[in-house]
Amino acid sequence: MRSNYHLLFSGIILLVLLSGCRDTSSDEVVLPQRNLSEEFKSYWFNGEAEITSYKLDQSRYGESREGTAVLIYVTEEFLREAQVKANAKSDKTIPILKLNSTKKFNTGIYPYSIMQSTFYPLEGKSHALKISASIQEWCGHVYMQLNNRDVFKINSHSYFEGEADQDLELSKTHLENEVWTQLRIDPELLPTGDISMIPSFEYLRLAHQEIKAYNALAEFYQDGDWSVYKISYPELKRNLKIYYSNIAPFKIEKWQEEIEVNGKLYTTTATKMNEIKSDYWNKNSNKDLHLREQLNLN
Repeated sequence: MRSNYHLLFSGIILLVLLSGCRDTSSDEVVLPQRNLSEEFKSYWFNGEAEITSYKLDQSRYGESREGTAVLIYVTEEFLREAQVKANAKSDKTIPILKLNSTKKFNTGIYPYSIMQSTFYPLEGKSHALKISASIQEWCGHVYMQLNNRDVFKINSHSYFEGEADQDLELSKTHLENEVWTQLRIDPELLPTGDISMIPSFEYLRLAHQEIKAYNALAEFYQDGDWSVYKISYPELKRNLKIYYSNIAPFKIEKWQEEIEVNGKLYTTTATKMNEIKSDYWNKNSNKDLHLREQLNLN
């Protein structure tokens, strides 16, 4: 009797423990295998970043705001465990394509500054290893970060009531932020059809939306000389269109975001102005200011 009771009790304890563990494996989305082309290697592995400036028409508070956006792409070595850029290549690092995406515009008297960073492994099937975003304006600032561990671990900090400090764990799924890096490697590997996707961190914070994956429709189409990758979020009434050259290295010509609010459509557009290749981290002297002129950023 004691032996049977012991077995029964042990079984109950095991069931309780198992029920308390959150199994996300069945929800996890695995990406297609990535392999680098020779065109990619010759363009990106030359010790320089690609810096592209865009004329920005940003919709904010129901009005269009003039500003600038910049996409800075560069390959780096990354420490997977520490989740930071490595000082040097080693057996603990992996190569990534990093995107720093910035926006600057004014709303009346006060300015906005937005930056998003995506660290995306060049090969394999992994999602972005890390994503961060920060938004600064005179009312305050917000910060949000994703770390790719056994699940997506996300923390967010804001000065808004109800958003102050959040720590979340989400199943691994498609990320809008990583679309911009995957496109530059091989657009044919981008997801299509009905998918689940976490919208861009910039959008989630500016629109004060719940941090989670939303149902989306992703598709390709042609618009004149440009290929277009479009993501539509029915629940959010939001569309994102990225216009790009379908020839490696798949340069981005412009993008457009459409959001419907109370039956009215608000559109943000960024159109390419100029582009340079540069080891910009070594261009920090006053004599290098002319490079900003080349990018139409002054």
